Amino acid sequence: MSWRKKQKKEPMMARGRFYFTCGVILLAFVALFARAAWIQVISPDRLRLEGDLRSLRSTVVSNTSRGMIMDRNGEELAVSVPVQAVWADPKQIHAEHSLDKQQAWQALAEVLGVPHDTLLKRVQDPKRRFVYLQRQVTPAVAEYIRKLRLPGVHLRPEERRFYPTGEINAHLVGMTNIDGSGIEGIERGFNDWLTALPGERKVRKDRLGRVIEDLGVVSAAREANHIELSIDQRVQALAYRSLKRAFEYHRATSASLVMLDVKSGEVIAMVNAPSFNPNNRSQYQSFRARNRAVTDTYEPGSTLKPMIVVSALENGVVNANSMVDTSPGWMRLGGKRVSDTRNLGSISVETVLKRSSNMGMVRMAMQETPAQLLDTLYRFGLGIDSGMGLVGESTGMVPQRRRWSEIEQATLSFGYGVTVTPLQLAQAYAILANGGVRYPLSIVKRNQPPTGEQVIPRQHADAVLQMLESVVNPGGTATRAAIPGYRVGGKTGTSRKAVAGGYGSDYVGLFAGVAPLSNPRLAMVVVINEPQGDQYYGGLVAAPVFAEVMSGALQLLNIRPDAATEEQFQLAGQEASVVPHS
Repeated sequence: MSWRKKQKKEPMMARGRFYFTCGVILLAFVALFARAAWIQVISPDRLRLEGDLRSLRSTVVSNTSRGMIMDRNGEELAVSVPVQAVWADPKQIHAEHSLDKQQAWQALAEVLGVPHDTLLKRVQDPKRRFVYLQRQVTPAVAEYIRKLRLPGVHLRPEERRFYPTGEINAHLVGMTNIDGSGIEGIERGFNDWLTALPGERKVRKDRLGRVIEDLGVVSAAREANHIELSIDQRVQALAYRSLKRAFEYHRATSASLVMLDVKSGEVIAMVNAPSFNPNNRSQYQSFRARNRAVTDTYEPGSTLKPMIVVSALENGVVNANSMVDTSPGWMRLGGKRVSDTRNLGSISVETVLKRSSNMGMVRMAMQETPAQLLDTLYRFGLGIDSGMGLVGESTGMVPQRRRWSEIEQATLSFGYGVTVTPLQLAQAYAILANGGVRYPLSIVKRNQPPTGEQVIPRQHADAVLQMLESVVNPGGTATRAAIPGYRVGGKTGTSRKAVAGGYGSDYVGLFAGVAPLSNPRLAMVVVINEPQGDQYYGGLVAAPVFAEVMSGALQLLNIRPDAATEEQFQLAGQEASVVPHS
């Protein structure tokens, strides 16, 4: 009986185990199905994110060259040239025992100009994956390195900025650093405009790094923009050559020259000495890189007198035909003596400028209020930023005082106590030449003339401009600024350099002028800072530079002579007829 019960009980236990096993398997499938449904339907974001982190990548799809800088005629002043960077993968070098090739490493060190031991130290750490060996090598050097076939040593393309005109435009154009970002001049001021932005695309890659899906554009590429400057490279080269010669001859500390187009406010030339070669960074010195035409300020001396005469005319102190009594040739104000070189007696306003009479200027200025004088200077653009965006530009200094002493007002009338940049002074003379209209200045070429602002009454600007012609004519202080065939107007200036407690023995020689007077086209300022020797007057050190550069510029720009005789015109025509055409 017990045996039969045992036989019946065993099949039931087997079926129970079978049902239990099937239940466990079914529950496992239900759990797996529920988990899959949870992951794929209810909460798929987390694992999708994990997958994207392992497979999605952003790639650069384009990288264009930095924009060119050109002059107004399209001549290249800054271009990017292709070069190579030499880099190494220390981990690959050690894995492939590349360092065993001693002869090849010695050759690499020699071609890079780096000591052999120094080169090896850079790749000693086997954990590193990237190290530069040298940047911006020439294509010839890159090809030589490629032929060495050193495992772990690679090349990557990059660019180097090249400046075809060298030191002529160094201060204005500036330069970039080794990574192609502007650090001086136009390169820095317009860096965003000149820089290209590479595009970016999102792709999916497999574990071997192969692109298996293109997911679209993240950001579009932006091409670099070119810049056409307002300068004329022909005039720029002429100006630099002449200024450098004067700078060296007079053993000056520095020198600057600015030329403006009177009709448009564009800068035609802007040069400084000493300069530097932006293509040779090993000789770079920071004091040579400053664009002194916009950063350095000087007391303008007698070059400020035409603006004070305009103020006197405008405020009814004198008229164009008035006589000014300068007798006895000196006066004492506040314990200080103001004088001319000799007693000029009663002279016209024109003669005050022609003979650069301090006494004449003081007589006029003392009949005005300081506020009237300062208002005129501000309208001429002194003490105000030009708005051109050049790096390091100074606004100069026009004094603001609650109380003015007589000597302070007197010295202001002949250019002391106020400081200006060469650019500001050039703009002031451009306003005079333009009938009192001030145009905004520009270092970038303009496609159409800007809208000007009448800041000085035209009749007063024209009257003073005509007076300035006498300064250049015989008997004036600037006969060396005269240009054959052209009517020229201008003013010399010689100011002593300020030192602690007063003025020292160093001088600044200046000349500011306009040509041709019958239809003014160009205004120019020349500054020779601290000339050595016996010649330091503006009429001796700066005026000859003005004459040479202005004469060349008028001819290069094909501006018709306005003081040439009919005989001279006929002679010029005969000479032109015998010159063979190229």
